[in-house]
Amino acid sequence: MSKDLILIIGQSNMAGRGLLGEVPLLENTRVEMLRDGKWQTANEPLHTDKATAGVGLAMSFAAEYLKASPNANIGLIPSAVGGTPFSRWMPGCDLYENALAHARQALEHGSLKAILWHQGEADAQDIELAQGYGQRLSEMVAALRAALAAPDVPFISGGLGDFLTDHATCIHYIMVNEALQNLSAPPCGFASAAGLGHLGDDIHFSSIALRDFGRRYAAEFARIHAQ
Repeated sequence: MSKDLILIIGQSNMAGRGLLGEVPLLENTRVEMLRDGKWQTANEPLHTDKATAGVGLAMSFAAEYLKASPNANIGLIPSAVGGTPFSRWMPGCDLYENALAHARQALEHGSLKAILWHQGEADAQDIELAQGYGQRLSEMVAALRAALAAPDVPFISGGLGDFLTDHATCIHYIMVNEALQNLSAPPCGFASAAGLGHLGDDIHFSSIALRDFGRRYAAEFARIHAQ
């Protein structure tokens, strides 16, 4: 059966570092994930990029998606990797090409409905990277849509956490947030991270926060489709 495909890309807060066991599981047979080239029922951690992978935002996004489309079959394509700078997500670079390969494989079994993005903490540590973030993101989105023959697929990014004000090195996070919020690559959306808490390290969202964050992404997806 055809799947509604969701490509999941970015760094650790998209891969998910929420602690398992702190929130109820959201397993649903209508939500599958692509792992090692095969589809299986999605469960957390969706990603296997690091041993610390845990709860992320994609499962609550999928749960909200199903509320609006209860007969859908969702195929999540986990492709985020923690600790990665934007430079590795540009066309031709390893993580971009890896995500593109995953998406193309998944497209044999459905159609792409959304691209979810969360990245920026790495680039918030350098003023020049932060200043050029918006332009580079626009270029990446355009290239990815073209490569996947999906010019109208919604691209939804999420804000960096307010708690980064206490982080020693992500000092330009407000500049990156502004670039994410003002991205000119329609159709696109921005899920604010305002008020969401961290798990105690001033950089990774907690499990509870990630459940809420996924719902915020879903609200942006719904807003785009209502236009």
